[in-house]
Amino acid sequence: MNALFNKGIPLYSNYFHRLTMTAVCLKDEIVQFKNCRLIRNHQIVDDYLWIQNGKIINPEPIFFDQKIGSHRQIDCNGAIIAPGFIDIQINGGFGIDFTNNTTNVEAGIEKVAKGLLAHGVTSFCPTLVTSLPKIYHDILPRFKKTNGGDSGANILGVHLEGPFIDRSKKGAHELECIRDFDNGISTVLETYGSLDNVAIITLAPEKQNALEVIEELTARNITVSVGHSTANLTNGEAAFKKGSKLITHLFNAMLPFHHRDPGLVGLLTSDQLPKSQTVYYGIIADGIHTHPAALRIAYRANRDGLILVTDAVSPLGLSDGEHRIGQLRVRIEKNMARIAGTETLCGSIASMDECVRTFKKSTGCSTIFAIEAATLHPAKCLNIENSKGTLDFGADADFIMLNDDLTVLSTWIAGKQVYSKTP
Repeated sequence: MNALFNKGIPLYSNYFHRLTMTAVCLKDEIVQFKNCRLIRNHQIVDDYLWIQNGKIINPEPIFFDQKIGSHRQIDCNGAIIAPGFIDIQINGGFGIDFTNNTTNVEAGIEKVAKGLLAHGVTSFCPTLVTSLPKIYHDILPRFKKTNGGDSGANILGVHLEGPFIDRSKKGAHELECIRDFDNGISTVLETYGSLDNVAIITLAPEKQNALEVIEELTARNITVSVGHSTANLTNGEAAFKKGSKLITHLFNAMLPFHHRDPGLVGLLTSDQLPKSQTVYYGIIADGIHTHPAALRIAYRANRDGLILVTDAVSPLGLSDGEHRIGQLRVRIEKNMARIAGTETLCGSIASMDECVRTFKKSTGCSTIFAIEAATLHPAKCLNIENSKGTLDFGADADFIMLNDDLTVLSTWIAGKQVYSKTP
């Protein structure tokens, strides 16, 4: 059937020149990507990708009903086409710390959004660590959700990591800024000011009044994640029964696994939750935060809920030295980010494409699974799998081209090429 649609202008001979020439798609123009392998329906299939007006389309109705084929063709030279990566926990990068950048917020967001394109990220949740209310009130309204355009990766909404966390599991979070749910949801609104631009909130479910807060936030279509916590398994199950659906950076900033009470880690195999309920969990596969054996344990225990996150901080893409995250000084050395003067890790400096490759190597999982852990799984967690994280018909044309080593060759948002690897 697809042979019927091989119409259009002649193919360009040079891959990178061709991608540059096809960066702009005209309104109503139908573009056919050929000689490619698509990640679709949990398989790698030899097929064409068709896009029009920023969406992935089914070509058959167009051919049979409108009697037309493609206006242009692009030869992908055998590359893998996958949905664009989605990073739901990233604190900054390229010298920008989202929490600490209070003077020129919009420019900082755009710098990171554009920098992520080289790493295959087409959508992300800017993450703000524990801060004072005045910080949230100032900068939260300025993190506008985006979808498409030329300003870089899409913003899906802010991930608020704190300040309602456990003090003994604060990690790199500022102790003096941590708060309790004194008046339930009223305290939440008082602290943040507005939830309009918020997609995810990480909190400690064992805190007093946490369960009623989880229920209220879920009713407002905010994804509640449990983390930075001393919660036992019962606390975690109670949170998920009230609407929580995500665990923040599994194994990190929580009680270690214990055979008599496995804590939040035990949620991966809990028998107290409905079988239809997926327990999603972020995991940092940077080769530092989580040992390869721990990655394998999580992968084998609960594959459906596994989400790769970078938890990247401002020095992502920068050289060794001292930088800032939130109110803290951070030292970068040997691919590790630590609070200056301590040995405490405070986020990674790994990019999402690195995490995908590291995870695949560490677990021996398939290429398909490694990619879906950074695309389809986070999209499902945020209930956006009909538009993001998939190459299904009707989805946004946010995708990447990869070689067999999972190196990003090019990045596309809404059908427009926004990054191309230098040959």
